[in-house]
Amino acid sequence: MVSSKETMKNTNKMKSKSKGLSKKKKRKLRVSLIVAAAVVLILIGGGIYMNPLLPIITGYAAKNLASGVFVSGREQEDIEAVDLNFSFIKFTRNKVDPETKSVSSRFLWNRSTAIYQEGYGCTIVRDRTRDEILNRPPLAYRSTTALRLDVPWPEGDLISPYMPANIDYTVLREAVKNAFGTEPPRNGTRALIVIRDGQIVAEKYADGYDAETRLLSWSMAKSMTNALVGILVKEGKIDISQPVMMPGWENDERALITWNDLLRMSSGLEWEEDYGNESDVNVMLHKVGDFGAYAADKPALDPPDTKWNYSSGTSNIVCLKLRDYFASDAEYYHFPYDALFSRINMNSVVFETDASGTFVGSSYVYATARDFARFGLLYLNDGYWMGEQVLPEGWVSYSSAPSDVSGGEYAAFFWSNASRELPDAPADMYSCEGHDGQMIYIIPSRDLLVVRLGYSRSGTFDFNLMLREILDAFPEN
Repeated sequence: MVSSKETMKNTNKMKSKSKGLSKKKKRKLRVSLIVAAAVVLILIGGGIYMNPLLPIITGYAAKNLASGVFVSGREQEDIEAVDLNFSFIKFTRNKVDPETKSVSSRFLWNRSTAIYQEGYGCTIVRDRTRDEILNRPPLAYRSTTALRLDVPWPEGDLISPYMPANIDYTVLREAVKNAFGTEPPRNGTRALIVIRDGQIVAEKYADGYDAETRLLSWSMAKSMTNALVGILVKEGKIDISQPVMMPGWENDERALITWNDLLRMSSGLEWEEDYGNESDVNVMLHKVGDFGAYAADKPALDPPDTKWNYSSGTSNIVCLKLRDYFASDAEYYHFPYDALFSRINMNSVVFETDASGTFVGSSYVYATARDFARFGLLYLNDGYWMGEQVLPEGWVSYSSAPSDVSGGEYAAFFWSNASRELPDAPADMYSCEGHDGQMIYIIPSRDLLVVRLGYSRSGTFDFNLMLREILDAFPEN
């Protein structure tokens, strides 16, 4: 028989074991609660981080897909596979509606919509209703990409059989071929045009693109905004040495900001130009309806003309201010076409606006490669077009002269090579430059123009190498 003493001993052992198991369960439960709390905190933190980025993510996708489909005439699948295939943008779910000519893009709990309007291109619906955005006066101007093969270049598209002398065409053909590589440092070229003595001496397009394809300017639009200011200077309406005086600037240091300060991006206004986060440029382009007002509302950090700070907001302030010089919106909307684009036969241009109706002079001009080349020719020819002085005397010299505060890197809505950023190109070269590799290189000392358009993420295309190989075909005089 088991003694009572042994029974009690066994009972105590069982109680002890039970207590031990209970402690283990409690520890496991405690660990589980800690892990669950950590997961919740991570989700909350991730939500807090992502929430302000979501309109940028979906806005970027909706806007660029809409313009790619309805302005450039490209296929949704191609745009998503290439242009939208990065960062969080590639995870958006996009719906193209051909009937309403709109695109809706979703990511997580956010959705953005971009709409198309004939003549105005595509706009993200922000701070205005769809009907308010579409309620704009119809444009008499009608953009067309149709080639005029019965009219000689540059008025039309009939390329002259004349071949300028002193060109090594074998070297040039090889340089053009090289520019269309498929791997870094030659990745992403969609169009390339080389012009000498005013004539196209080389022209090539990637598969799926041709001379009738509209391509996005990105920041090359700033240089076209420069031309619009120049035309109003020629008409005596703007003095670039005078203060701009935006609403709200009257009683602080911003009252001293001149047109020249804006054009040279030395206004002193606060601005962050970073496409990788919730920076000013991303908020402006994707989260607000009035780009110019958003930029103009920034405080002054430095006195004007003392510090250079690249700012897409600056050019949209200019485009907003330009509205003051016209009696109606209809006059404002026709101005770029009547005063500039039509005059130099840039017939394919679509100059897009923000939701408030202001031209997006920082980023959104769509045109064919040949039309971008025509714009470059206007400046290479000192503002003349077919014998007509389009820009004021001296405007090209002013626009291409490097700013001291930029260290020779920037001029007036043009980039300068005076700093030898591209060491194998001449120091007198200046350029229109846009995001992802949109370039118009103007080289007066060689009477040379190079237009390169494409999609090349940072570090995937060597522009100095491309120019060096092209320049090797044009011996110096």
